[in-house]
Amino acid sequence: MNLNQRTQHLARHLRNRYFALGDVIMLVGAAYLSYVLRLERVDLEAFWPSFFLFTALAVGITLLTFRRVGIYSRYWLYASVEEVLLLVGSATVAALVVGGLSVVAGYFLPGNAPIPRSIPFIYLLLAIALTAGPRLALRATAGRVRARRPNLPAVRALVMGAGEAGSMIVREFRNNPQLGVQVVGFLDDDPAKRGVQIRGVRVLGTRIDIPRVVEQQRVDSVIIAMPTAPGKVIRDVVSACEQAGVQTKTIPGIYELLGGTVSVNQLRDVDIEDLLRREPVQTDTKAVSALLRGKRVLVTGAGGSIGGELCRQVLRCEPESLVLLGHGENSIFAIDNELRKASARRGSSSTKITAVIADIRDAPRMKAVLAEHQPHVIFHAAAHKHVHLMETNPAEAITNNVVGTRNLLDAALASSIEHFVMISTDKAVNPVGIMGASKRVAELMVHEAAHRSGKAYVAVRFGNVLASRGSVVLTFKQQIAEGGPVTITHEEMTRYFMTIPEAVQLVMQASALGRGGEVFMLDMGEPVKIVDMARDLIQLSGLEEGRDIDIIVTGTRPGEKLTEELFIAGEQYEPTTHEKIYIAANATNFVPANVSENVESLACAAQRGNKGEIVARLRALVPEFDEARSVEHEVEDKLQLTPALPALTGIRVRGNSHAS
Repeated sequence: MNLNQRTQHLARHLRNRYFALGDVIMLVGAAYLSYVLRLERVDLEAFWPSFFLFTALAVGITLLTFRRVGIYSRYWLYASVEEVLLLVGSATVAALVVGGLSVVAGYFLPGNAPIPRSIPFIYLLLAIALTAGPRLALRATAGRVRARRPNLPAVRALVMGAGEAGSMIVREFRNNPQLGVQVVGFLDDDPAKRGVQIRGVRVLGTRIDIPRVVEQQRVDSVIIAMPTAPGKVIRDVVSACEQAGVQTKTIPGIYELLGGTVSVNQLRDVDIEDLLRREPVQTDTKAVSALLRGKRVLVTGAGGSIGGELCRQVLRCEPESLVLLGHGENSIFAIDNELRKASARRGSSSTKITAVIADIRDAPRMKAVLAEHQPHVIFHAAAHKHVHLMETNPAEAITNNVVGTRNLLDAALASSIEHFVMISTDKAVNPVGIMGASKRVAELMVHEAAHRSGKAYVAVRFGNVLASRGSVVLTFKQQIAEGGPVTITHEEMTRYFMTIPEAVQLVMQASALGRGGEVFMLDMGEPVKIVDMARDLIQLSGLEEGRDIDIIVTGTRPGEKLTEELFIAGEQYEPTTHEKIYIAANATNFVPANVSENVESLACAAQRGNKGEIVARLRALVPEFDEARSVEHEVEDKLQLTPALPALTGIRVRGNSHAS
């Protein structure tokens, strides 16, 4: 049996046997000292009868109370504030009961020496000190024993962020010395925290002090414990750590910490999502919960990255039922299992979860599913989203994104469903490709259905989502893992990015704001250069561009734009009550009068597989669709507006293949 096991064995036996015996001795001592302090003499003389009565009541009631509240079932080797508060509270209750009984009983004692009324209060303080002392001494001793365990290489770490998350990280490292991490200090940008101690660890400076503190404290690693910090702060910290030559770890951002707890098993390498992180969105959870709690909710595309996260967040709102609809059985099987386990862990959730394998292109099937489950709210996330694949497979883009949405809308209207939220894309704005145009047609159909029915049918438009399936970030990571090169399509290409949880939170918020026929546009922040993202990922992988791995420009592909746009000309965007969501309330004004007929013609063209006819029908529905609008034209326009652009160095150019 090693040293740590012996300590735990001793703690178990102390809890079960010796603490109760020790409490008897300590409580008798507390009663005696109460009389000595009150009477200011050791010999109690005439007060012996009252002392024996008080002691019997005090010891008996206190031990009974301790046992009743579970003091003797606590594992004091890892005692925390919770255990101490429990002991203090139970001792207080016992002292109040003892005080009341002893004062009344004292009047029936022989002689003229009743129990002094101040004795119970003195006893309370002494009882707490004498019973808590041995327990806390055991915890402190065990902590020192664990800290001295041999053969553990101690990694000296700094924690960046002296807030609640940082405090939790320090506590977990101390409670788990087998991890071999010694926190030598905090860093925090709040000057008021400079020099203070948190859990016995001192705040040594701010992020600009990282190089100095790393050298002085011989630091091996910096742990970033700032879940609400924006990406700029994370980038500054990572850059300072790279200059100091130490590795960095981080806890997840606030969107990944919806449970609100932090633990060391959540530590991970800094990722591109952390560098692009923005200020946390303040979601009106009451409005979203009011919309979804106790309701029947259906999510299409539930097996996808966006649809899956929608299901996770909807489940937290405790709907009556949640229907997971998707065409891919493997992805639906995975999200169904995940949600059922999450619901079981929560224990109190009564949400009925149903997995439905169905293709939204099958109109009779959609009507049957909606008639059976009668959802109150539909989140429509099912779509084909890969730009270049839809350029080479236009019929699939139309049958899935257009015909599938029409089938779902028709079924929703037939079942009198009140709320319908379609996930759209910024590529629907002035589209140059089949995918973007198909999503714009889907938006128009949602607006037309809202106008015709007066129901809350809306579209939510946002840009690229980090870590979603097919994301450029995943492509870059795979290329880096394979040794490169990392391929980009154009050195001036920019995109808007959001994390999956952030995008879904805003989608749900928009669903609560929708009244019918609106387009909601999520605030995507500043656009990010794709080449800069590639460089960041190379750097985060511990590699150097040009030396370890190259970036290669492959040329643009059909359907791509240099920059994505957020607004369609004529749409009147206004702020909503939510600072991160804008609305085009006049979106229904852009719906063509003959939209149903044109969509039917488009569907027929898709069935024939005629791309030329598909493009012509799309232009009839979306006049701003310009397939001939090329990236080169965008570059020329940009160069006219910006006469001098810095040369891009370190990038090789090759033919139009293997683009990412």
